[in-house]
Amino acid sequence: MPYRAIALDLDGTLTNHEKVVTPRTRQALLKAQDNGAIIILASGRPTYGIQPVAECLELEKRGGFILSYNGGKIVDAKTGEEYFSQYLPDSVIPLLYQYAKEKNYALLGYAGNEIITEMPDDQYVKEESRINKMNVRKVENLLDALEPHPTKLLMTGDPTDMQKAEEELSGIVGDKMSVFRSAPFFLELVPNGIDKAQSLQRLLGKINLTPADMIAFGDGYNDLSMLKLAGVGVAMANAAPEVRAEADYVTLSNEEDGVAAALNHFWK
Repeated sequence: MPYRAIALDLDGTLTNHEKVVTPRTRQALLKAQDNGAIIILASGRPTYGIQPVAECLELEKRGGFILSYNGGKIVDAKTGEEYFSQYLPDSVIPLLYQYAKEKNYALLGYAGNEIITEMPDDQYVKEESRINKMNVRKVENLLDALEPHPTKLLMTGDPTDMQKAEEELSGIVGDKMSVFRSAPFFLELVPNGIDKAQSLQRLLGKINLTPADMIAFGDGYNDLSMLKLAGVGVAMANAAPEVRAEADYVTLSNEEDGVAAALNHFWK
């Protein structure tokens, strides 16, 4: 078997537009697990939002790992053990909140299996709810409602606005945390030093593997680091041009079972 670990982004990569894993892709990944591959689900989603995909791939029985919040948390899917977690500095959270209020952008956090926000009717908040299959709960004051030490907050808005917000917030808090877009309308607000590659390196070290042992799949800018890290980085046909350009291999789109097609190519 050429690769002992398979790292997979979810949205736009492993799942289709309905946010599900198709039967062909599921079977290809179950076969890879039968042959000894370790599945690692690496996503910007909260842990709860990744669980349905982990269950689809039987990780709770077969083993595997969840990297949620773009790598801010690493969880053993079989035992529930938390291998790693990192939190936003308490000092930046009021700054993010004030910025969102002044600009009238939606800001959301996560509490258990719920998304919490002051703007539940925002179209992009609803999209985050759809992606993660999590209910949205309206709160009067997000600062008061947040759980202590959040791993991530998410700001949403028109793509042009989020591009500007990314630049402005990087200037305001960029020395204390990371600010980047995982989709044109989603601005990720996470601790410094958190990206998929760094968390994958932490995990690979714990399970006695190296990046050369891993094949990684992605479509977005936040996947670039792990595609470069992996022994083989695979971009989806629907990936951004810059991501395709950096990949070692370009497969079919997420609507065409691109993950399954690439696995069949490399496991000939």
